[in-house]
Amino acid sequence: MCGHCCSTPLLDQVPASLIPCLDSKVTMEAGGLPLELWRMILAYLHLPDLGRCSLVCRAWYELILSLDSTRWRQLCLDCIECRHPNWPNQPNVEPESWREAFKQHYLASKTWTKNALDLESSICFSLFRRRRERRTLSVGPGHEFDSLGSALAMASLYDRIVLFPGVYEEQGEIILKVPVEIVGHGKLGEVALLASIDQHCSTTRLCNLVFMPAWFSPFMFKTTSGHVQFDNCNFENGHIQIHGPGTCQVKFCTFKNTHVFLHNVPLCVLENCEFVGSENNSVTVEGHPSADKNWAYKYLLGLIKSSPSVLPTENSDSLMSLDLESRDQAWSPRTCDIVIEGSQSPTSPTSSSPKPGSKAGSQEAEVGSDGERVAQTPDSSDGGLSPSGEDEDEDQLMYRLSYQVQGPRPVLGGSFLGPPLPGASIQLPSCLVLNSLQQELQKDKEAMALASSVQGCLIRKCLFRDGKGGVFVCSYGRAKMEGNIFRNLTYAVRCIHNSKIVMLRNDIHRCRASGIFLRLEGGGLIAGNNIYHNAEAGVDIRKKSDPLILCNQIHHGLRSGIVVLGNGKGIIRSNQIFSNKEAGIYILYHGNPIVSGNHIFKGRAAGIAVNENGKGLITENVIRENQWGGVDIRRGGVPVLRSNLICFGYSDGVVVGEEGKGLIEGNTIYANKGCGVWMMSSSLPHVTSNHVSYNGLYGVAMFSQKDGSGEFPGGHGAQENFSEDGDAILWETELEKDDDPLRRPITIALVESNSINHNGASGLYVQSSEALHIITNVIHANGDRGITVAQSSQLTRVANNSISCNRQSGVKVEAQCKVELRGNGIYDNRGHGIITKGDSTIVIENDIIGNRGSGLQLLPRSDTKVIKNRIHSFRAYGIAVRGRTKALVQENIIFQGKTNKTIFQQVSNNHECIMKNNKFLVFKKKPRVIHELGEEANSLAAVMNRTIWCLLLGFQLWMDGCDSYPWP
Repeated sequence: MCGHCCSTPLLDQVPASLIPCLDSKVTMEAGGLPLELWRMILAYLHLPDLGRCSLVCRAWYELILSLDSTRWRQLCLDCIECRHPNWPNQPNVEPESWREAFKQHYLASKTWTKNALDLESSICFSLFRRRRERRTLSVGPGHEFDSLGSALAMASLYDRIVLFPGVYEEQGEIILKVPVEIVGHGKLGEVALLASIDQHCSTTRLCNLVFMPAWFSPFMFKTTSGHVQFDNCNFENGHIQIHGPGTCQVKFCTFKNTHVFLHNVPLCVLENCEFVGSENNSVTVEGHPSADKNWAYKYLLGLIKSSPSVLPTENSDSLMSLDLESRDQAWSPRTCDIVIEGSQSPTSPTSSSPKPGSKAGSQEAEVGSDGERVAQTPDSSDGGLSPSGEDEDEDQLMYRLSYQVQGPRPVLGGSFLGPPLPGASIQLPSCLVLNSLQQELQKDKEAMALASSVQGCLIRKCLFRDGKGGVFVCSYGRAKMEGNIFRNLTYAVRCIHNSKIVMLRNDIHRCRASGIFLRLEGGGLIAGNNIYHNAEAGVDIRKKSDPLILCNQIHHGLRSGIVVLGNGKGIIRSNQIFSNKEAGIYILYHGNPIVSGNHIFKGRAAGIAVNENGKGLITENVIRENQWGGVDIRRGGVPVLRSNLICFGYSDGVVVGEEGKGLIEGNTIYANKGCGVWMMSSSLPHVTSNHVSYNGLYGVAMFSQKDGSGEFPGGHGAQENFSEDGDAILWETELEKDDDPLRRPITIALVESNSINHNGASGLYVQSSEALHIITNVIHANGDRGITVAQSSQLTRVANNSISCNRQSGVKVEAQCKVELRGNGIYDNRGHGIITKGDSTIVIENDIIGNRGSGLQLLPRSDTKVIKNRIHSFRAYGIAVRGRTKALVQENIIFQGKTNKTIFQQVSNNHECIMKNNKFLVFKKKPRVIHELGEEANSLAAVMNRTIWCLLLGFQLWMDGCDSYPWP
């Protein structure tokens, strides 16, 4: 330490009458001096005296500790060998303990001398040798030596060389052959050394100096095997080079346009340093850490382990908020709720209908121009009203049919999602709550091992600013960075060629390119960092790199938050990614990361974009409030999207664009202003087991590629290509061809087993030139029709779905469409059950019950086959044929609704409508006997057939006139 701190005890400054008190080993009595007075007295003592006083007794020890903000602070700030403990990142923030900070620096400053103890203990008869006192050699005008070189020529082991103020320029290379300490006298900046130093000895220390390169070499200092320690120095416009097994310890130093090159180092420590204005990389770590370690390795490792760690604890790890009012604030506290802002719900009356000119059309009147019927009754709690719930006259309703309406399924851990009301909140299940870094490290032993490891270079509490590069790790290098700030650089960290980095709690912002860049199988751990306002991606992963990215905040980037491309991989977990100009996570060119447990929100583009043959397993993320689709899949993207909450987006929930593929399974897609799932007909997604509800437009929509014409509904547009040097072909080389069992190849777009309910327009809208299968979905209480097929040049197959309680018809098929409806339950819709204009529509084995319009309405010029269905209309006809139409109606069971309506209605002389073997069921009020009228109603055979059929079905006449008919 400095001479002032390490001087002999100065007890003469204490009143003589108090000296006995200090020398005695008794505790302070209650009747003695007040503690405030004792603190005032002890404030005169220097470090050795404070140490001796603390050994007197427990009371004195605690009294010495209580001087933290006074005497210990003064000792720390007055020492010329160190700076403020939080310099350079937080010089205005006081440390938790000045004494502890001073202690850590004091111990660190003595590391270089540890070798002397090892040497002395190894010499025989060391106990009988007299220990040599260290000499102090003075250099400067009017002192013992004129130059550093002449002083070194006379120096012995561990001597101290003091350079007095001045500029010292050495004309030749200085070779350090014996361990020495070189210290500048006075304030930092008063002693400048222009030299090239080559260390050949085991250890040395340089302190309070300004280094500049000599005229003949850019290298200011280099060593290949020894240990060097720099304290409170400035380096300007040169290079420092350390080769393994050499080590270095650098603290409180400033590097101005200086490059630190570390090659195969087993361990180097850079703490509390400032790197400014580098024209290249500030620090380069190259090569695998040397297996051959010098004497200082174990001492540096012990010093690192004894110093305060940046690893989180249970109490120190701050939680991140889901409160939408404070979501943009970095490091905000977490909760388990998503609170809805005070804006109007996307399915409220002012926005439940599609916009003018949209595919869904405007709300129709009581009877539309195409004969579609719309009920004008108020909404019920589930968006639809069952016939049994209406107050009907006994003359009008005489029986009930047994059928089961499938309502919304529970989501989010077994709960139901209601309409998104302003001020309401969504309680997230445990699988979607953002984990803290401490929780992640406890759960992942590999991550904990990485976070605790120290190998190669340790850089902590440093500031990198206003230059080209921060840290460059290459060729199997190892580096760990903790608590640093990187700002106004071209890039912060580059990791390439099988190198590994560990980055904990760094602040990376305003880089002119990507913040962290990994390529060529780079990897490691990136955890707890704050990465924001960078011109390119916050984290860029390429060419088989495979990092673990945990619990970072990545936000307000001018492009994407994280980019994975060129066969890049990685695990991206429990991060907050928000307010980026492009996609929160962008996967392309065969990138294949695992993305789980992240909260991705408030992006100005998509939450996650998967393009250009990108892959990825995307699971259990919360993706909300993004301007474009929550997830955007295009151009060969084939991700697995599973168990995510995609909500409150300003456009669509999931977008599957041109040639998009992938598995979309088990997601909750909720309250987006556009569609729940928007697909192009050229895509081949597998959409299964999702809960799609309360979206502003369609629940699921498929549009023809021809209708895209460069302009997509809901404001879609293709994102810019992202490739290095602007050449996408570079990434088509070295592509991995692996068979992923999670991705089942399909040849037809498939929408199956989804719950699609309470969306503003049709539950499912099809305007496609490709085949589509719609199977086993629950389509319930949507603001328009259940299913609308507006265009289908190839077969659209609709099978085994429950379509109920929708505001208009259950199913509508427009002209020139090919549709097969098989095995569906179409119940309680406010318009017709099925209405068709299609030129090839097959309606077979469906249950069409309780709809307020006709059960089935066939419009002019349609061609329909209606076979083996059970059809009932609550208020209108079982089957209504409007105009000239071609139809085959065969083997159906058709029930009469109201007594003033007939079962079947068609225009006269329509010979192309063929009726075969149907069962028409009517009732008479007085005898309450149900009659079956076939095509030959007066024949005896028809009466016998009616009796046999009734017995087989087991009709039960209720006392109130209501009869139950099970499905045959």
